[in-house]
Amino acid sequence: MTFFGKIWNVVRREVRIWVRRPVYIVGSVFVMAFCTLFYLTFLRDGVPSDVPIAVVDLDNSSTSREFCRQLDATQLGRVVRYDDFAPARADMQGGRVTSVCVIPAGFNRDIQAQRQPTVSFYINGLYFLGGSLAWKDLLTMVNLTGGAVQREVLRMQGVPESSIMGLLRPVDIDVHQIGNPTMNYGAYLANMMIPGMLQMVVIILLIYSLGTELKYGTSRHLLQSVDGDMYAAVSGKMALYTVLFTLIGWTAEVILYKWMHFPLAGRLGQMLLACFLLVLASEAVAVFIIGLVPVCRFALSIGALYSVLGLSLTGFTLPVEAMPAGLRGLALMYPLRYYYGMYVQVGVFGSGFDHWYFYVVMLLLFCFLPFLVMRRLGHAYEHLDYERN
Repeated sequence: MTFFGKIWNVVRREVRIWVRRPVYIVGSVFVMAFCTLFYLTFLRDGVPSDVPIAVVDLDNSSTSREFCRQLDATQLGRVVRYDDFAPARADMQGGRVTSVCVIPAGFNRDIQAQRQPTVSFYINGLYFLGGSLAWKDLLTMVNLTGGAVQREVLRMQGVPESSIMGLLRPVDIDVHQIGNPTMNYGAYLANMMIPGMLQMVVIILLIYSLGTELKYGTSRHLLQSVDGDMYAAVSGKMALYTVLFTLIGWTAEVILYKWMHFPLAGRLGQMLLACFLLVLASEAVAVFIIGLVPVCRFALSIGALYSVLGLSLTGFTLPVEAMPAGLRGLALMYPLRYYYGMYVQVGVFGSGFDHWYFYVVMLLLFCFLPFLVMRRLGHAYEHLDYERN
């Protein structure tokens, strides 16, 4: 029997297993469909809006009321007014508001007398995104209020209108947000979270597929179908999963860049190539894990831990260069890290092959991992001398 004939036998056998055990379809198609739908609908507005901000106005002057109106008019903030600090603090501790802003008594009077009143912020750091957005909104409004007061003072002093802005803001800032000009949180997160979930599903499902052969004692039957060729057995399983997960990944990529119109400076075909290589590299990692620890439940635990850490070590939330030296080295062990590097070059900068070929090479290097453990995995499949439960 030829090598490709052996692979075809494994593919047909695996399809029969899928028909009898729908966990494979549910764990791949339905899980990825749910994750894609979740991230695209959860962040459908692009930028979080109406973040509840408690304002305790102890001054109740025209200036403080204008401050509250302007804060409520911003896209990020939604003002919830309180007459006392105690209920505002209780609501922040209960998670009903993300922050508390206390405007002191005599706020307007101190501004008029140039005595620099103190506005207190209390930010709930447990809600990282809501707290940071509320902090940004409050700080912006305080700075704008201070600038407006200073502008009126300069006008009363007779300073020409053309010179006032130069005194208030000597250096003008021209911001260019490359790759995501609208600050769309969906484009920022979904571009990596969906491939990250794909990597996780590929690793866990392939480990489960290979591990259950040991768990249920069917590995010898698998080897008999390929005349004892372990390479053909693993290649047959990987071939079917490669087709399945590549189609799932490509569908997600088309939804992101064609249907949702997420920013993409390069070509869609280049991102489809990156997705295909991510699937191959993730499958190679799965084979390496089950070959290193040929016990189904242990390998699944290792694969799940490995996949979850990959979302943090990719570098899209915290740059890898800013991580401690040990974590920087650990980040090199994840295929998603190189997918992200290729996305930056293709999706953000639209660079040519000379800028992203390194990430292609690194993803392809992962494909050599199964060769390191194939002999050990073949021994486990043949002799079944490892713990099954």
